[in-house]
Amino acid sequence: MTVVRSKNASPTWNDVKTALLDFDRAGLRGLVQDLYSASKDNQAFLHARLGLGHDQLQPFKAMISRSISPDLMKGQSISVSKARKAIADYKKAIGRPDGMAELSIFYCEEAFGFLESYSMEDESYFAALVRMYGRSLEIVSSLPPAERTTYLKRLDKLRSRGRNVGWVVEEEFNSLWHAAAPDEQQGE
Repeated sequence: MTVVRSKNASPTWNDVKTALLDFDRAGLRGLVQDLYSASKDNQAFLHARLGLGHDQLQPFKAMISRSISPDLMKGQSISVSKARKAIADYKKAIGRPDGMAELSIFYCEEAFGFLESYSMEDESYFAALVRMYGRSLEIVSSLPPAERTTYLKRLDKLRSRGRNVGWVVEEEFNSLWHAAAPDEQQGE
């Protein structure tokens, strides 16, 4: 049964599902090919979802790096939302916990690299960094104990880098670390 919508109403996922019923196998493959060709984001999504390529995280890392640590000399602008979107896109595509941990920690590492290269006092940038650090700790804490060690070492190094930037980053990182880090890391 096809539902007829007003021409002014925005199409929904249900409308798309209904339209897809008219596609045969070749038509659906052609549609996916067109989507693949339409954008690098679609390509990264499909590569991750289908387990293709040797480094499925690379395109997501490239977007994070470009967004959170732009080349200001080339007129590139900071976009915390685009960096977060790269992580969200990976989560939708495949969302493996180890990949989520890697991307969220990479975000923090890139942000610190940017802050250490450019003197910047932007409270919203610092707040986003603190939130991502907390999210990283949550993700890593949910991993099996054998998989945590490398990630926790990187997070601890980030925590010590917090003293090199302004605002209250070091205090916030320490607070998050002591609240979320597994017991075996608390003494460090």
